Amino acid sequence: MEEMSGRRRRRTPEVAEAEIVAAAEALLRERSFRELTVDEVMRRTDLSRPSFYVYFRDRHHLMLKVVEHIGAELRTMSQRWYTGSGDGPAQAREAMEGFVEVYAQHGAVLRALADAATDDHEVERVYVGLVDQFVGVTTRHIVKEIEAGRVIPLDAEETARALVWMMERYLNRTDAARDTVVDTLTTIWTRVLYGAT
Repeated sequence: MEEMSGRRRRRTPEVAEAEIVAAAEALLRERSFRELTVDEVMRRTDLSRPSFYVYFRDRHHLMLKVVEHIGAELRTMSQRWYTGSGDGPAQAREAMEGFVEVYAQHGAVLRALADAATDDHEVERVYVGLVDQFVGVTTRHIVKEIEAGRVIPLDAEETARALVWMMERYLNRTDAARDTVVDTLTTIWTRVLYGAT
């Protein structure tokens, strides 16, 4: 622990909050959300335990920030497909590669959050909210592809919901090699949307 004249090192609120979020993510790679405590999280930082409550109301608020952090990475990875135009199957592959990359880095944390969501209503609300963001963005993309004549008319929202939740379950449960996961997801998404073989 770095100290100066008997006092803790000062940092910006953004840096301190990021340090706590990173500590929580590290712990969620090792144990379930139910086992995660404020004391354990703060022991992994260079901050005092009371500092936790400067940045977070409770563990659930911390989980919201963890989900936001990972969600931002997922959105960045999928941005090209969601906002692009042209070769839909090629863009879908790029998006799947991005999702699989994020899951390779954060899969243990996302699995811990998904498992916690089954019996913790606040974690469920936050986690489902993250997945629903992708359902909404995917719905808009499918509508755009239908309007451009690249996807045959279908129920965009329900198709998006089925594809996104299928992918979420698959990524949280598979232990297949990364290339196999990318190929499998790309095949499913492109066959459903584009009839690609």
